[in-house]
Formats: sequence, C-alpha cells, structure tokens
Amino acid sequence: MHQNRTLLDKLFLIIKGLFMGAANKVPGVSGGIVAFVGGFYEEFIYSLQKINLKALKLLFNGRFKSFYHYTNATFLILLITGMLISYFSVSRLLDYFLEKKELFVWATFFGMVLGSIYYISKDFGQWNKKTITACIIGLLIGVSISFLNPAKENDHLLFIFFCGMISVSGMTLPGLSGSFILILIGNYVLLLVDSVNSLYDTFAEILRGDFSFMENGARIHALTILGVFTLGSATGLVTLSHLLGYVLKRYNNITTAVIIGFISGSLGVIWPWKETMFKLDTSGNVLLDTNGNEIISNYRRYWPDIFSIDTWGAIFFIIFGIFILLSLDWYGKKRKEKK
Repeated sequence: MHQNRTLLDKLFLIIKGLFMGAANKVPGVSGGIVAFVGGFYEEFIYSLQKINLKALKLLFNGRFKSFYHYTNATFLILLITGMLISYFSVSRLLDYFLEKKELFVWATFFGMVLGSIYYISKDFGQWNKKTITACIIGLLIGVSISFLNPAKENDHLLFIFFCGMISVSGMTLPGLSGSFILILIGNYVLLLVDSVNSLYDTFAEILRGDFSFMENGARIHALTILGVFTLGSATGLVTLSHLLGYVLKRYNNITTAVIIGFISGSLGVIWPWKETMFKLDTSGNVLLDTNGNEIISNYRRYWPDIFSIDTWGAIFFIIFGIFILLSLDWYGKKRKEKK
C-alpha cells in the first residue's frame, strides 16, 4: 500500500473510481476489470480486508489516526469518491448515450472486454489440466448466464439488501457483472436508474431550497430503497473481499482461469448487435409489470450488415475499446518502470 501519494496519484485514483463506477453500471461489464487492468486490484481487495475487528477496535478506542492508516483510508476514500461522482455524472451521461447511440456504447464495452481478456491472460502461464478445466467451467457459466431471462421487480427491503450485496460482486470479482445480475433478478431499473435519479432530483431540490420531497411518499420510498441498497453494497464489499482474498491466496491460478473463462463466456451479454425482446400477450401486445414498465424477456442477437455505415462505426468503437485497455496496460508498465 502507498501511504505517501502525490496529488497526481490522488487525481488518478478518483478517475479510476469514475471508470469503476461507470463500468459497474453497464450490464455485462465488471468494475473489477477496471481495477485489474488499472493495476490497483490487489490493493483494493487488501484495503477492504483491513475493515475488520482490529479496525473497529481502533475506531471505538478513539485511535482515529491508526484506524486511518491501518485501513488505507486515503486510497478507499478517493476511489469511492470517484465512484459516487460517476453515479451522478458519468453514469447519467452513459444513460443518455445508451438511449441515443446504444450500438456504439455496447461496441466500445465489447472492445474493452476483449482487451481485458488479453490483459488478464497474456502473462498467465499456468495452463494445465486443472486450470483448463476451471477455464471451461467459467466459460460455460458465462455463456449460460447470458441466455437467462430476467425476473420481475421486487422492492422488499430484505431483498433490496441482498441485491446490494450481489451488485458489488463485479467490483471484487473481475468478469462478474453485478449490474447484469441485477437485470436477471429484475431490479436493475429500480436500483441503478430510478433510485439514483430520485437521489439526484432530491439533491437538486435541496440546493434550490425546496423540501417538498419530504411529503412525497414515492420519493421517500425510493430513497429508503437506495439507503438499504447502499448498506447491502457496503456489507457485500467487505464480506466478499475477505472471501475472495482467501480464495485468491490458496487457489490463485484456478481462480484466474475461471475469471478468464467467465469473461470470455459473458461476451455474449454485451454483443453490440442485438435488439431487446419484450414479452407479448396472446394478442401480440407488449406486457407491462405492476409499475407500468415493459417486461424484457431477452435479447435477440444478430450478425451485422457488413455494408452498413453503423456496422463500420461499431467496429471502430470496438477497436477504440481495445485501445483503451491497451493504453491502461501501457500506463501500468510505465508506472512500474518509474518505481
């Protein structure tokens, strides 16, 4: 861990947090990949593991400085700050482009995932019967998940807490997309769109001196849901980091092989050329859930028209996505050479 960080290092940590937050919101993309490629994955997991009984004792005994250094708080605060900024800036921008230029957004992330597969596997020289088997298992799980149908929305607070724990899996385990799992269990729109937008609108109203939201039952309910979701996410970050630290320490090669296979298998989730399929009734009308949202059944993937300008635009963005990952790899190597 690095206790003495330059101002530039701190700025880069916030930017990395921005990328982690944005990646974690996109179905099929893992924030953990950003940490892995950005070269701070091990420090991220190690810092989360430091939030333990010893840390709590230091905190309750008033030894705040010792607690701060023991938990590598500077690193975590800067990274989490970037993630929070992302939810109110980058992620809203992402929502806009997903609505207006969905093909190009998916193409960019498809390229980034391709680049991440190269990045993780290029120095992995431990292929044997066990690791190849583990990679195939990860591949099959990734492919299987990409063809599952989403469930219905559920706003029960206990279930929301569970969703919080699940959603941060992508932060701690590269290749596992927490946001895609939220789609499968039916709560992606509720937790990563509606609730976040409710908080954004609430802050905007407070800055204008408008506190009418306190009488808005739907808004209070949305904020409660977001609060429980955040608590579940924090709990999941700490508990999963301890579990993952244990697994990585004892089964590092097998775990890495599973991750490589899983990421490869999940490419189908973010295949750029797809259209949303909606559930229809017997008359051919789109079915709605209790909140009036269209019920998504799955995606229909198709091969692109090679003569279409949009296809070549998407190919450009795939290459651009790969370039982003290779640039991060280059940046990481330069950092190591300087040290």
